[in-house]
Amino acid sequence: MKILYGVQGTGNGHIARARAMACALKDKQISVDFLFSGREKSNYFSMDEFGNYQTRKGVTFITEKGRVNYIKTALDCTPLNVLKEINQLDLSGYDVVLNDFEPITAWAAKKQKVPCIGISHQNAFRYEVPKKGRSWFDGKIIQHFAPSDFHIALHWHHFGQPIFPPIVHTDNSHKVETGKQVLVYLPFENIDDITDLLLRFSSQTFICYHPEVLSETTVENIHYRKPSYFGFQQDLHRCKGVIANGGFELPSEALSIGKKLLLKPLSGQFEQESNVATLDYLGLAHSMDYLDPAAVRNWLDVGEAESVKYPDVAKYIVDWIIAGHWGSSENLRALLWDKVDFPSYVVIQD
Repeated sequence: MKILYGVQGTGNGHIARARAMACALKDKQISVDFLFSGREKSNYFSMDEFGNYQTRKGVTFITEKGRVNYIKTALDCTPLNVLKEINQLDLSGYDVVLNDFEPITAWAAKKQKVPCIGISHQNAFRYEVPKKGRSWFDGKIIQHFAPSDFHIALHWHHFGQPIFPPIVHTDNSHKVETGKQVLVYLPFENIDDITDLLLRFSSQTFICYHPEVLSETTVENIHYRKPSYFGFQQDLHRCKGVIANGGFELPSEALSIGKKLLLKPLSGQFEQESNVATLDYLGLAHSMDYLDPAAVRNWLDVGEAESVKYPDVAKYIVDWIIAGHWGSSENLRALLWDKVDFPSYVVIQD
């Protein structure tokens, strides 16, 4: 079996999920090529697991000051270039395309009639799960941005829908500890706004990763660090809590190792707003609608969180892909949810 795996590269969450899948595919000695789109090739980092990967321009969601700028996103996305990249991608020789919300490989598979399996958190929003701020346009994006023949939807709970638990990349090279530092990852926020917020808490040490940081530096109680997979994982495992935007993969990783969460969704991005509302509903995270000092102050006083125990979802999905029964996943979903162990304080009404 030969696989092409298309990954949305705008955010690091899709890449983290693909990293877990890459390890599981490698364990089964499956031949797989990776294609990433959504950012400049020079801006990818810590990509050794993906071998000689390809990149395309694709579609990049542009943000400013913690909000999606749809006008600039549309202006940056030249439809003719996207169509050109789709038409030029030759899928001959591939048995199946795996896709994590990446449009070039998805549409090329559709055009060339190559089976495509979509594996993403976005697929969860095809079903009746908590949603906040979703517009008609958002629904169309979910349905048509990266079409696939078979859907693997990932979420923190199944909500009675055909959904899988999160794919969490387990990094056993780092010991889980509870340190004194708070890890901050707010890549879509203005770094000056983040600084203004964190300087208010002079007695608390923060480790802040941000794409605008080019070299390590310290400003009073804030240690700024440039993007680094190994360094970030080390600080994640050692911190006492995480302040982040409302993505999916980082909260999943933090929950799996018992780190408390304070989340600020990206304004105007229904997926992030829905994610934060969901974790708030489940009692697994605290939230703030803006960079709110009062919310940070209250959260800092909250005690430690309990971890959510997830199985090795990537391994099971790879076995399912190899088996080839892509139209049926009910038994696998039931098996995986039986292996999830939520903290005692999480009460879920199906």
